[in-house]
Amino acid sequence: MLEPLRTDADTTFDLEADVVVVGLGCAGAAATIEAAEAGAEVLVLEAAPLGGGTSAMSGGLIYLGGGTPIQEACGYTDTPEDMARFLLAACGPDADPAKVQAYCEGSVAHYHWLVDHGVPFTARFHPEPSREPPDDSGLVFSGGEDSWPFTEIAPPVPRGHHPSHPDSAGGFLMQRLLAAVAGTPARVVTDTVAERLVVDGARVVGVEASVDGTRTLVRARRGVVLTAGGFVFNHDMVAEHCPEALRCNVPIGTPHDDGRGIRMAQGVGAATVGMDRVEVGIPLTPPRSLVRGILVNAVGRRFMNEDTYSGRLGQEFLLRQDGQVYFVHDDETFSVNVVGYKPKWVAASAGELEEEIGLPPGSLTDTLDRYNRDAAAGHDTEHHKAPEWLRPLEPPYGVVDLRVEKSYYAPFTLGGLATTVDSEVLDGSGAAIPGLFAAGRTTAGIAAGGYVSGISLGDGTFFGRRAGGAAARSSS
Repeated sequence: MLEPLRTDADTTFDLEADVVVVGLGCAGAAATIEAAEAGAEVLVLEAAPLGGGTSAMSGGLIYLGGGTPIQEACGYTDTPEDMARFLLAACGPDADPAKVQAYCEGSVAHYHWLVDHGVPFTARFHPEPSREPPDDSGLVFSGGEDSWPFTEIAPPVPRGHHPSHPDSAGGFLMQRLLAAVAGTPARVVTDTVAERLVVDGARVVGVEASVDGTRTLVRARRGVVLTAGGFVFNHDMVAEHCPEALRCNVPIGTPHDDGRGIRMAQGVGAATVGMDRVEVGIPLTPPRSLVRGILVNAVGRRFMNEDTYSGRLGQEFLLRQDGQVYFVHDDETFSVNVVGYKPKWVAASAGELEEEIGLPPGSLTDTLDRYNRDAAAGHDTEHHKAPEWLRPLEPPYGVVDLRVEKSYYAPFTLGGLATTVDSEVLDGSGAAIPGLFAAGRTTAGIAAGGYVSGISLGDGTFFGRRAGGAAARSSS
């Protein structure tokens, strides 16, 4: 943790504003806009030369639902209740029901807020799930809503909202949000590293920062909002809380995702939640037709339905299968996927593959026999893959090596500060810390364990707005 600076009679501040926002990704931009539009004087401290952060590196999907205009235009009916049922299941365990309810009930209004602040969406559905469309289509399945077990929890409705920009739209999204920030009176100071919080008694009253290497004290008359990202680029924090992520080769974030916001808040007694939780992206599809193959683990057994959301697969691969996974196909089911996966082993029988890969004798043979019986009958009795993706596999077989040491595993952290639905930071007793607010990956958001694509940008902007509004209303 980073111990705070305690003020005294001799403390002099170099800069001041009503609300000080630390970090200018999507959550910081939303907080800034909301606070400024509430009439607060806002000062933003951004460590990089430009705003955007990890949000600008993302695919740009925003998880929205409950009956947005895009959903309705594409022929889908959704309700806040169905959306909440899905999110509580997909983003658990331990997803916060109050946050989920607030997010789902406010999702349509949040869609309109984004549009009103310059983020456009095209009313077109794209059928390939789990990632952003290659064109400017505005809607996609992005969390396994159309796969088991979620099809038994809520009607399968797509909620991945993709801004009107081809392919990855994170940079485009942030361009629009930063333009909205520039349209407010807020002042943005870049190349500024926040070092620690400043407190007056129990209240957070500012930030000590380094501006171009110069120590600068910044006073926040109403509140400080921490939107400084996660901690995937802090080796020591990852090693302490979620060491499995260190085995992965493509961490998602920027070097500024170093946990600084979390550690600053911990210095004033803030509680954290779910620091051991990570999301793990796996570029398995598109094309989704690849899921007609089967995934097996180190003992040659299937362990889940292959047609589910790729992020759910990635968590399973790393956290519960020890990163030892193989993808088995035949000639009819295989095609080169989005990142060019190719078979490492090819053989005329399952027994040969067992020997070449090092699987237990008979394991893959038994697995294929059972799977092929189920596929021929059109019913996956073991893992409930949808019938449309079932097809018996016939030799010769090809196997893609998806072990963590050999493939793409892209982690980022999910844990962070404990906050209320109004983005107040909580201490260890559950009380709000006066003058301190947070949103985005600095906090433990809706994705408390599981994940769906678009929820980081969704709850980052949604609760960023709440943080900015609450800080603007706060009084010293």
